[in-house]
Amino acid sequence: MNDNDNNVNTGRHVENKELIKNARNPVGELGHQILDRMNKSHESMAQWGVTHFDVKKDSKILDIGCGGGRNLERFAALVSGEGRVVGIDYSEVSVEKSIALNKEAIDNGIVNVLKESVSDMPFYDETFDIVTGFETIYFWPDFINDLKEVNRVLKKGGLVFFCNEAVYKEGEMEKYDDLVELLDMKIYSEDVLRESLERTGFKDFKAFVNEENDWICITAIKI
Repeated sequence: MNDNDNNVNTGRHVENKELIKNARNPVGELGHQILDRMNKSHESMAQWGVTHFDVKKDSKILDIGCGGGRNLERFAALVSGEGRVVGIDYSEVSVEKSIALNKEAIDNGIVNVLKESVSDMPFYDETFDIVTGFETIYFWPDFINDLKEVNRVLKKGGLVFFCNEAVYKEGEMEKYDDLVELLDMKIYSEDVLRESLERTGFKDFKAFVNEENDWICITAIKI
C-alpha cells in the first residue's frame, strides 16, 4: 500500500485517511485524537463565528454535534445560573469528551450532554433560544427534515447558527472531492442554506464569509 492509499487531501492539507474518517463519527482512540485536534483547530473559526450573535445570561442553548465540547464550555462561561447549555452528538466518544471537558459546569447544573441525533431530538417544542452547529451540517442525514426538527425545538424568535470551514463555491470544489467521497459529506452553498432555512420556517437569513480562510457562518430567526 502506498502513501496515497493511506492519505486524503482535505482541501487544505494532506492527512491520514483513518484519522480523518473519524471526523464524521469519532470512535476509539483515533476518535479521541481527532476530537482533541478539532477543539484546537476549529477554535479560531468558532471565535470568529460567535461574534455574529449575542448570548444572554439566561439563554437556553443547544449545540448539535458538540464534538469535543469546546463550544459547550464557551457558552457555559457566558450564561448565568438561569441559563442552560445542552450538547448532543451521536458519537459516544464525543459525548465522553464533552462530559469530561465540562464536568464542573455539568455538576453545577449549567451543562448537559446527551447521545442523540439531530433527526429525532428528545426535547419539548420551543425549548431553546439558540441552536448552534459547528462543522456538523455536512453530515446531517436529511437536511430539510433535520432543519424542521431544529425549528421545532427553537422558541419563536429563536436563533439558529451554523459555522463551517468549507463553503460551496462554483468551480472551486475539486479540492474537496476526496474528502467528500471519504466522509459522504455535503458542502452547502450560501444560496442553498438560505433556501433551505426559508423553506423550513426561518427568516432574516444572514451569511458572513471570511474570505481569507473560506469560513462561513449563517444566522436565521424562527418565524
